[in-house]
Amino acid sequence: MFRLRCVNSCLRRLLHGRTVNRDQVLEQLQVCSVEDQVLDVVGKNKAKLTVKHVGCAVEMLWQFQKEKPQLLRTVELIKSHPQFLTLRVLAENKIVLMDDFMLVDMLYSFLRLNVDHHDSLVQQLVSEAWQRIDGFSMTSLSKFAICLGDQQLQQSPLMGHITSIVEQKLSSIDDARHLTTLMISISSLVSPRLRDALISRADYLLDTMDPSHYNNLRRVVQFLRHLKYSHHPLLEKCNKLLLPSVPSLNAENISMIMGLYQSLQFNNCDFRLAVKQRLTELIESSTEPFSFTKLFVALAPMANPEIREGLENTAFLLADELNAQQALAIAETLEEIHSRNLSLINKIASVIQRNLHIYKPVEVARITQTLFLLHYHNPELFTKLRNLLVNFLQRSFFPNEVIMLTRVLSMLPCPRLEEGVISRVEAVVNQCSLNDLNTISFAVAKWVRNDPSYRHNTPSKYVHLLQALNHCGHERLQTADRLDFVLEDLKYISGDWFDEMLLEQTMITLQRMMDQIHWKNVPELAFFLTRTNYLCSPLMDHIANVAIEDIDKIHHSATYATLLPFSVLNYDPPRAEELYDVCIRRFTPHISSFDPHLLVLLAYTLAVADCFPEELVREIFTIDFLGKLDAQLETLPDSLNLRTRLRLMQLNRAMCLECPEFQVPWFHEHYCQQLQKTGNFSISPVQQQIHRMLGEVLGGINRVRVAVVTPYFYTIDFECILDKNLQPLPYSEPSTLQISDKGKVHWRTNTLVNIRDELPPGAQRIAVDFLDSKFFCKHSHHMKGEVLMRKRHLEILGYRTVQIPHFEWNSMELSTLDAWKKYLKKKIYGQLST
Repeated sequence: MFRLRCVNSCLRRLLHGRTVNRDQVLEQLQVCSVEDQVLDVVGKNKAKLTVKHVGCAVEMLWQFQKEKPQLLRTVELIKSHPQFLTLRVLAENKIVLMDDFMLVDMLYSFLRLNVDHHDSLVQQLVSEAWQRIDGFSMTSLSKFAICLGDQQLQQSPLMGHITSIVEQKLSSIDDARHLTTLMISISSLVSPRLRDALISRADYLLDTMDPSHYNNLRRVVQFLRHLKYSHHPLLEKCNKLLLPSVPSLNAENISMIMGLYQSLQFNNCDFRLAVKQRLTELIESSTEPFSFTKLFVALAPMANPEIREGLENTAFLLADELNAQQALAIAETLEEIHSRNLSLINKIASVIQRNLHIYKPVEVARITQTLFLLHYHNPELFTKLRNLLVNFLQRSFFPNEVIMLTRVLSMLPCPRLEEGVISRVEAVVNQCSLNDLNTISFAVAKWVRNDPSYRHNTPSKYVHLLQALNHCGHERLQTADRLDFVLEDLKYISGDWFDEMLLEQTMITLQRMMDQIHWKNVPELAFFLTRTNYLCSPLMDHIANVAIEDIDKIHHSATYATLLPFSVLNYDPPRAEELYDVCIRRFTPHISSFDPHLLVLLAYTLAVADCFPEELVREIFTIDFLGKLDAQLETLPDSLNLRTRLRLMQLNRAMCLECPEFQVPWFHEHYCQQLQKTGNFSISPVQQQIHRMLGEVLGGINRVRVAVVTPYFYTIDFECILDKNLQPLPYSEPSTLQISDKGKVHWRTNTLVNIRDELPPGAQRIAVDFLDSKFFCKHSHHMKGEVLMRKRHLEILGYRTVQIPHFEWNSMELSTLDAWKKYLKKKIYGQLST
């Protein structure tokens, strides 16, 4: 049927209605059903072929191939056919006779038939198209843009010309397919102004198009991904229009869309649940390597254990049929789900090993990282991989490739590092982003630790490289003049090198650019400050002012990121009350449209700041919401799943303690008991020192308990009881804790039941907590929000809280045993006596 339509389209273009004379060549083409027949017609009628016959024949060859699955296409056989060369020569000779539509269509088809980009035919077609480009229809222009993308000409002057045409004629583009195709093609050349105009036009056309054309929606999301621009209103519209099409999507389309969403950090509960159901339905029909690989990559991370086991079994059976790329995709997914299926891992690794000669440098890096994280044991393979990485790195001139190869190479143990590796890294340092420099610093730190000479001194080759990193990092920050570029550079940066070498300079740079802070970058800047744990009052004051003034422009879901640093870092700007009020008013009408996990995180952030909006709280603590949250959590990555569950428990605890009037029940008893049993609580050497000294100060070790679990499952470092005369009381039972030599704490069963000794009249419980650096803002003595919330809750539970900051305990003033004891006495008795 498709072939008939293809031939009929050729027939219409040739005849333009009925003609008196019969076209015998066309009739012969019309009855062709396979590629060889088309090429035979070409061979027998070389002298008779007109430009339209050539166009029809080329189009038919591509359409026949397009019908076939990717693995069954025979493009190379067509290219090697003698008459295909004849067709190419005829096409090149008749270029000037082609109309605009045929010219672009011819180029498109030949590229799809793998004619080399540097072939004279392709070059001549592109040159002719460039001369006519201003007169192209949008259909031809969009198709020509695709052809340029196929030739890696996305940043060429010719693509710049197309960008200019699109900008001039944007308001007249009324076909969503043409617009979205052009958006992707010119994405690397658009200015912020044109970007916003394209988004506005796409938003309008999406309302007028048939939503079943999901490729238009996918291209819009792809455009945003290319720009690294999360435009939430447009993403939400695309997602809403995509949802009805999910039951008809195949695994490949779903996998592609999910990858785009992930790159944009866009989560939608309804979409994930819908695709999970659709992918589950596709399991039985995905029995060949191509479709199964796409299914496995998309479904395995969100599948329940039973389905995941079935997928792994099928992967094992299909392993020998996988090609190189499919084996790598399966391996990376196994690492993502933390699989311990050794049989499958070994099988996939053997497929990868057979195909090592096929992989590109970045793919070898991905393979090495994946097998390393899967704890795959094969020294011979890792030696081979390391040699490949070193060879690739020493020959590479692409900074991004050098950085990735360097990062992965540093994961592998090696006593001696090749000099060529260091010199190659040094050669690209000046071209690196801040994030790249940070990645190199991680690698250098590992190399230094692994170098045998490190025990004596840091080898000079590493010192020189670190000095170069520091110099380049400071220079990039000092010369930066665009805040949005700096924020993009800082998006994923973290670690000791950045904190020690660049954090202060980063804050100076951000303050220098405060006039560039606006409603679009407020959430990203706020999130960065939260990640760094750095309290910069001028920046946060400015963020608060911008958010208050432009709150209606900030997307309702972005209020979470906007409020996060104020809550986490425990900072109230001059207009704090107004900031919280406007943010609550902004998100409240949209509460029902929030993803469940994000609503929990938002509510917890507000709870840390001692803020409990009634409408938000009542939405979360309902059976319907908690049921939807449970369903969503099954589809989320493990780390986000665990964090959301923990925040829900902490929010539940805060509600019970601080807002009893809402009558929210405590339903996390079992969860907390399991968390306590599987937890990794340990007593540091400093805490062991404090424990011993508290015993001496209080008159005996039986007068102090360590790692006490309170009602609602706070774990306090030390607890003691003072009677009404401020005399310490001994505990009626010895401590039920066991502390190993390494400071590990083991709870016995009865410790988790929250049994508490009854207090005599007038007596008081004292909670003593040692606060290390993680409880304070970076390079500061300013306490973070969670510490104050914990203090509030312990006081509600009846404790008098004593906090011992690390900078006080480790200060020069407290350098003797007597000074420490005096300090503890003052902390415990001094506060109570006053």
